[in-house]
Amino acid sequence: MLKFLIYICVCIFGVITLVWKIVIKCTPNMKGTVRYLAGIPGQSGYGSKSTADQVTQDCSSLPPNLTAIVTGATSGIGAETARVLAKRGVKIVMPARDLKKAAQVKENIQKECPKAEIIILDIDLSSFASIRKFCSEFLSLEIPLNILINNAGKFSHKLEFSEDKFEMTFATNYLGHFLLTELLLEKMIDTARETSVQGRIVNVSSVIHSWVKKDHFEFNRMLQPKHYNATRAYAQSKLANIMHANELAKQMKAINANIAINSVHPGIVKTGIIRDHKGIITDSMFFVASKLLKSTAQGASTTCYLALSSKTEGVTGRYFVDCNESRCSALANDDSEAHKLWKQTRALIHKRLRTKIRP
Repeated sequence: MLKFLIYICVCIFGVITLVWKIVIKCTPNMKGTVRYLAGIPGQSGYGSKSTADQVTQDCSSLPPNLTAIVTGATSGIGAETARVLAKRGVKIVMPARDLKKAAQVKENIQKECPKAEIIILDIDLSSFASIRKFCSEFLSLEIPLNILINNAGKFSHKLEFSEDKFEMTFATNYLGHFLLTELLLEKMIDTARETSVQGRIVNVSSVIHSWVKKDHFEFNRMLQPKHYNATRAYAQSKLANIMHANELAKQMKAINANIAINSVHPGIVKTGIIRDHKGIITDSMFFVASKLLKSTAQGASTTCYLALSSKTEGVTGRYFVDCNESRCSALANDDSEAHKLWKQTRALIHKRLRTKIRP
């Protein structure tokens, strides 16, 4: 029993240390750390304690008939994002691999918002073929597309590969969202032009993108690593999400498309990724560390802020934390590396699918 109690204490200390380390990395100085812990609002008027409901309260005069696609909406901050957007009158398209869970989320949202319009379509974000099928089905609906929330996340604890033979975390978090965005972008551009309403894309990333060093960010090695480290693979995918947003923002500016794309760190939330290890020890650890963790409602706030707020109109190619613009890593801000990654990804997709995407 004594050994068991010591083990629990060590685990709790380890989690608190890890969470604190992430908090410190998320906030560049002690003042920023205090601001985070106290929930002190930043320039936007919101902070780490702000919820998705709170940051969208001033969105009552939104343009009519907005449509949003939210990936990963069957649980966690994705489900909360879908709920709040639906509450603000946005039609929700929910791509889901688990259709039963998606139906339950839809039912829960419609209990709160009976008039909410929610469409569920099947998708596996780790599969190129499944993504193409989803996009074909969505486009056949002939409805507008104003908002794309690339939220779904995968943390593969062991080395496994997608059906396309790519490392699963990278395939799901980055490659899948890259292809999804490319196949839907023309629809978003057309919608923005026809409605004069700015299209908005939000890539949900993570502060741990800053843990990746340049010599560990090599495209082919990320696709098929020889020596697998789960945390590094996740961090690499989240770095790629930011680079994707930054590169695409530049491309949209170059063609004068009325599309904004930004990336966010949602905070440290007890999401489905953490629930994979649900149990008495895990629950105890996160209860003790709860003062450093965000609720799901707080975790979804920055995504909803960027998706709907008039304060972010015209803002693109930026990285946000706690609803305020923040600094990402030097590598994430490297324009040449971002363009290189985009070209490599485009070439890979074209080779595998013979699918023509934008030049």
